Amino acid sequence: MWADGDAYEAYVGRWSRLVAADFLTGLDAPPGRHWLDVGCGTGALTSTILTGADPVRVTGVDRSAGFVGNARARVGDARATFQVGDAGALPLSDHSADVVVSGLTLNFVPEPARAVAEFARVVRPAGTVAAYVWDYADGMAMMRYFWSAAGQFDPVAAELDEGRRFTMCSPDGLRELWNDAGLGEVSVRPVEVPTVFTDFADYWTPFLGGQGAAPAYVATLAEPDRIALRSLLAARLPIESDGSIRLTARAWAVRGTALT
Repeated sequence: MWADGDAYEAYVGRWSRLVAADFLTGLDAPPGRHWLDVGCGTGALTSTILTGADPVRVTGVDRSAGFVGNARARVGDARATFQVGDAGALPLSDHSADVVVSGLTLNFVPEPARAVAEFARVVRPAGTVAAYVWDYADGMAMMRYFWSAAGQFDPVAAELDEGRRFTMCSPDGLRELWNDAGLGEVSVRPVEVPTVFTDFADYWTPFLGGQGAAPAYVATLAEPDRIALRSLLAARLPIESDGSIRLTARAWAVRGTALT
């Protein structure tokens, strides 16, 4: 599902960059550290770390070769390196990173508990392990409008809705993962950002890119059904007098400290 970096950027990547900035500010990590970005995608979080945290090095790991190639093309800073790898079996030695972060990835990992255990393995004692995920159930307005409309005329859509499938994208779910990995001082906070679309086309066109559950669902629809869904969304979305659509997106950010 996740392979085309440009399509991802148009769909949710542009909003994830706003979350990354807020997330990084909340970590308040000292300069000169080695960061590991697990599920680095197209490099949104890595770029934010490079510009805002003064790291000595950032290692980005993602299981998608397409995304790794996209990140390498987008991020030209010599302090950043990217490689293909599995969050559940990280290609790093024990206690080799000062800060381990993961942005909008854990819900796509087959075994999230195993991944967080890996985060705890590779971080140095007293180091920080942190992540953020979209609040698919209640906080992603752009997706809530989409799945509500799709579900009105297709029961199959309800089974694909991330809000139903990704139950760990909640404060309690994240806190449990971090506690079970043996991390201490665990805290969870919301990060909310505006998602302003210039017009309906700016909202709808990314759903045609095939990246993500909703765009993948749109790709399965026959043209008449796609037109019907588009029309229903156009009627339901809160379109302003200037044509813009002003929504919000919320993520949950979790952090913990490796015990010494």
